[in-house]
Amino acid sequence: MTPIVLISWRPSQTFQEAFLTAHRCLVSVLTALAFAAPLSVARPEAQASQPQAPPQLTVVVTPGTVTLELGKEATLTAVVHDASGRTVSDATVVFASQSRRELSVNAQGVMRAIAPGTYQVTVTAVPAAGAAGARQGGRGGGGAPNRTTVTVTVPEPPIRDVMFVDPPTRFYAGTTVGVSVGVTDSADRNRSTEVIAYASSAPAVATVNKYGQLRLLSVGAAAITASTGGVTASLPVSVVANPISRLEVSASRADARTGDVVHVSARAVAANGQPVTGAPIQYALMTAPAAGIFGAGAMAQIKPDGRFVAERSGLYTVVATTGSHTGTTTIEVTSRDIARNIALVGHGAVRDRHTSDLWVWEGVDGKDYAITGTWGADGHAYFWDVTDKANPEKIGEVKVDARTVNDVKVSEDGRIAVISREGASNRRNGFVIIDVSNPRAGLPILSTFDDELAGGVHNVFVEDNHVYALSAGQRYDIINIEDPKNPKRVGRFELDEPGASIHDVWVQDGIAYSSNWRNGVVAVDVGGGGKGGSPENPVKLGSYTYPSGWNHAAYPYVSQSTGKRYIFAADESFPEGTPTNRAGRAAGWVHVVDMTDWDHPEEVARYAVEDAGTHNLWVEDDKMYIGYYNGGLRVVDVSGELLGDLGRQGREIGKYYSYDPEGFIANAPMVWGPQPFKGHVFFSDFNSGLYIVRITDDPPPGRRGEIR
Repeated sequence: MTPIVLISWRPSQTFQEAFLTAHRCLVSVLTALAFAAPLSVARPEAQASQPQAPPQLTVVVTPGTVTLELGKEATLTAVVHDASGRTVSDATVVFASQSRRELSVNAQGVMRAIAPGTYQVTVTAVPAAGAAGARQGGRGGGGAPNRTTVTVTVPEPPIRDVMFVDPPTRFYAGTTVGVSVGVTDSADRNRSTEVIAYASSAPAVATVNKYGQLRLLSVGAAAITASTGGVTASLPVSVVANPISRLEVSASRADARTGDVVHVSARAVAANGQPVTGAPIQYALMTAPAAGIFGAGAMAQIKPDGRFVAERSGLYTVVATTGSHTGTTTIEVTSRDIARNIALVGHGAVRDRHTSDLWVWEGVDGKDYAITGTWGADGHAYFWDVTDKANPEKIGEVKVDARTVNDVKVSEDGRIAVISREGASNRRNGFVIIDVSNPRAGLPILSTFDDELAGGVHNVFVEDNHVYALSAGQRYDIINIEDPKNPKRVGRFELDEPGASIHDVWVQDGIAYSSNWRNGVVAVDVGGGGKGGSPENPVKLGSYTYPSGWNHAAYPYVSQSTGKRYIFAADESFPEGTPTNRAGRAAGWVHVVDMTDWDHPEEVARYAVEDAGTHNLWVEDDKMYIGYYNGGLRVVDVSGELLGDLGRQGREIGKYYSYDPEGFIANAPMVWGPQPFKGHVFFSDFNSGLYIVRITDDPPPGRRGEIR
């Protein structure tokens, strides 16, 4: 078919104008034809040059749905067919779990059930390189991949044991007492969310509600049962006459600030003046909030053991009861009033790439230095002279084979720096040891250690001539660097649990604290835990997990005022995806865990910022410094005993938002990690580099403080 082009020439047009009009029309027609369907008649050579359509593959997976017991394995078998139904033997089949921490799958299609739930495994068939229509450069040469999904259900294991946990030893008529029940399944998992059915064999003696609360009505005997999942436990109850004549209540102090923990105690007394042992005590609160809007809706809590804390100022009356007896004590709470302004001192701008972690130290020459890493770039670590805090000066850089230098650390004597590597061109990552004894004179690389660390080292820690280096998010290896030119592995630690992963490790006083996502915080004796551990023989001390599974970083701190060992465990989550090229929003908070007793850790407090999430943190001199990503730098008072919501209690000392109109992402604070040093706070910002700030003696302007 020959296209016909009609051109209209108005008399008023010049010939040149008419020619240009015709030319434009012809170009338009030819352009349209170029995007139209092929003409029915074509030259043979043109037909031969047309690219062939990608092969139409179909992948058939058996079994199509799977039910897999926890801890067991099953194999998926995939067969690839072409459009005519013939088997394609040279296609690449890729198996991928969409929930790899709960259900793993390897390249051969072998799945392992790690946690109960329903999951999807994606199976993709990719044409081999050189196949008709295959794209170049992708896995197996590219092409037109075909994919399907397999649903895998991992049911909850059957219940094995139901037991009453630390039940009361005395039961007095006329009182109410609570019982708790522990449930474990055949996989030794604690099933704390199971619904328990309670019953009493003698309701005239004792009744029990669905919450496990017993009302002891009269003297006599009864059996209380707790059942779930077809398993039942029984608790014999012998109710005796009630000897209590009065209840005496006292508090450790009559006045407190918001956030201060007050210990309330109640003492049941018999008619002869003797204490009644085992009397069940329940606590409740009555409040009289302070005047004004900020006192309205006063909030406080009291734990079953009598620990009281308030978030708002006001008068609080604690009511203690046992049976028909009551007692009270009143506590006056005033505002903590510790907010201060945080002022910018200096800024070492990095605006052409993302900045990762930092470390600040005093050099052997008495000057102050800092090192910052880079993320998703070309493997740089930057070195700064920060002796003049108002004018940080970049004095050198080291470039290694990596895309990301995620973590940077310096030895206690200030002579050796260790930087981590991820994304090496040869996939041999590991870490690099640098001589920083004279940073201005040069930064010679002493050695690189990558043996069995090919999967990428995300974080490292240096203590006592040893490097603790993460290996591919599975474990940490312990490498001796007494001779920094010849590092050698001496030990390693890995959780013996299916699907266990690790993000970070921090070592303090011979104890390594690792952050393990859904496996929480794990403490390991590497020389200072008193359990015979060493770098060559790590010994687990204790652990704590929490439901979100977001445990990303942990900082240990022995409270100066109480002697308690607290672990500050920070979450990391990005509900909207990692913000590499846009302003982002993180989620999560800091969990405060009392780990004074390794065998009985207790989460006692939290610190949260609305619409933001935590990253790295540091605790020193009863202050917690947090890189709160899009929530900026936060400084929090953690003095004294900790209980409840630290933010609502007014424990936040200050905040600083690192806005930079010329940043890698403009005006998008994304604070990565802080470090207090010589009266200042240093921190790195993902989008704009190194910052130095200080906490002033002045309160912030306005009630809520200055937002920068």
